[in-house]
Amino acid sequence: MLLPAEVIRAKRDRHALSPAQIEAFVRGLTDGSWSEGQIAALAMAILLNGMNDAECVALTRGMTHSGEVLQWPDVPGPVLDKHSTGGVGDKVSLMLAPIVAACGGVVPMISGRGLGHTGGTLDKLESLAGYRVEPPRETLLAVLRDAGCAIVGAGPTLAPADKRLYAIRDVTATVESLPLITASILSKKLAAGLEALVLDVKVGSGAFMPSLDGARALATSLVEVAAGAGLPAEVLITDMSQVLGRSAGNALEVREAIDFLTGVEREPRLLEVTLALAARLLRLGGLAADLPEARARALRALDSGAAAERFARMVAGLGGAGDLRQAARGLPAAPVLCDLPAPRDGVLVATDVRAIGLAIAALGGGRRRAEDRVDPRVGLTQVLPLGSKLRKGEPLARVHAASQADAEAALAALLVAMRIEEENTQEPAPVICAEITRAP
Repeated sequence: MLLPAEVIRAKRDRHALSPAQIEAFVRGLTDGSWSEGQIAALAMAILLNGMNDAECVALTRGMTHSGEVLQWPDVPGPVLDKHSTGGVGDKVSLMLAPIVAACGGVVPMISGRGLGHTGGTLDKLESLAGYRVEPPRETLLAVLRDAGCAIVGAGPTLAPADKRLYAIRDVTATVESLPLITASILSKKLAAGLEALVLDVKVGSGAFMPSLDGARALATSLVEVAAGAGLPAEVLITDMSQVLGRSAGNALEVREAIDFLTGVEREPRLLEVTLALAARLLRLGGLAADLPEARARALRALDSGAAAERFARMVAGLGGAGDLRQAARGLPAAPVLCDLPAPRDGVLVATDVRAIGLAIAALGGGRRRAEDRVDPRVGLTQVLPLGSKLRKGEPLARVHAASQADAEAALAALLVAMRIEEENTQEPAPVICAEITRAP
């Protein structure tokens, strides 16, 4: 039996951990034989000294098999999924899952809740009356067979070693470790029984990775380790220097997603990210020969209403209203609405998206701690894109708040987060910054 101290010492001294040492660590995470202090010590040693791809693959595989690995018998297509590193206004999953389902894929999307300045897909969907994010397994399988997609929570049996490790990383300043981020993301996706995965790594002021170099490093790690673990994967690095879409906040983003699927409004940047990710997933899953064909299929699924129908069937199967108009009418609404007026004439040239996300969290739309409850009603709509020309007093966004005092505090914070200049000195970043695939 390998002693925890010996495994910690090896990584402290910058040695590569052997498969047996990594197996001992994962076993200790799962059965409780490693203490929180020992886990924290190894996490810090990994943060400081890194891991090579072989170590990261071994850790990913170990955490994948620390619990149940899901299987999907008799589903009508390849099992595919998408993951985002998180952002403000990122509601892409709500549209991508039904688009891919309408094109013949099966998407058991295991999602999470929001924490800090970023939103969580489960929190968004729970604003739909009756929607169950933790359905019984037989219900989940029935929904996948009928709708082709189901966006749900992980449950306690999926990668339990990662759950314990992440909770300790969160309070020991080791969240930023690249190999631990990679293993955390991929272990849960591999445990979901996928055949292919596309990842959206955000970069910019509202992203976990604010620099393009950091985003590239994470993207490369994800692609290489996924390949080493037997999962075909590709990554798009996308811009998070402005809110994605026109809204941010749980129920407000669901309403925008329904409008998107039904053709009421499709904000251009949001459309581009959604189609680009969907196209790559369709190609990886063998549902299209190349990207042009895949993108055309995804767009047809949108324009024909097939994706909206799949979303409605998913919502109905998981306990919500099957009529999307009825579902939208049932979304909770905040009692106080206030516009954020431009303080002067000019052009909106920059936004601090992290500050915007924190302002939404302060309204009650996010969490500071995992146990916090969220108010699904609050957030922003009618958010203007960078490059917008403004007259003094014209609205930059509309705040949805639970009280007038909350609204006024949000207005003050948002005003600081948005920079207006006399003229536009640079073009906004493209929404798709880079594509990372495995080297041939």
